Amino acid sequence: MIDDIDSRVATDEGAAISADSAVSEASAVPSDELARLTDDIIKALKTVYDPEIPADIYELGLIYKIDIEDDRSVRIEMTLTAPGCPVAGEMPTWVENAVASIEGISHVDVEIVFDPPWTPDRMSEEAQVAVGWF
Repeated sequence: MIDDIDSRVATDEGAAISADSAVSEASAVPSDELARLTDDIIKALKTVYDPEIPADIYELGLIYKIDIEDDRSVRIEMTLTAPGCPVAGEMPTWVENAVASIEGISHVDVEIVFDPPWTPDRMSEEAQVAVGWF
C-alpha cells in the first residue's frame, strides 16, 4: 500500500517528507517496525550532503519516494539538483551505503529520476536557512 503524503509532514526529528514523496507500508512489516525503519532511513538520508550545497539531500527535497518492502528491502527514487551534477555517478552509492547500514534493512536500490525536475521550492525551511535564503 502506498501512502501518498499531501503536504510536508514533520516527524519527531523535525524532518519532513515532501508532497511528491511516498513511503510504502508493507503489510508484513509491523507498524512499529515500519515507523522505526522510516525514521532511521530519514536519519541516514540526512547524513548525505550535496557537496555543492551546504544542506543534506533529504532537506534539499532530492528524495522523491521511499518504498519499504515486506522483505525489508528499500527502494529509493531520488533526483539531483541538476542533470549534469558532478557527483551523479557517486551519490546513489552514498545513499545506498547510508541506508544499508541500518539494522534490519536487507537490500537498498537507489534510482535517479528527473521527472519531476528538482526546483529550489522543494527545499525545506531548514535547507533554505542553510543556503542563506532566510
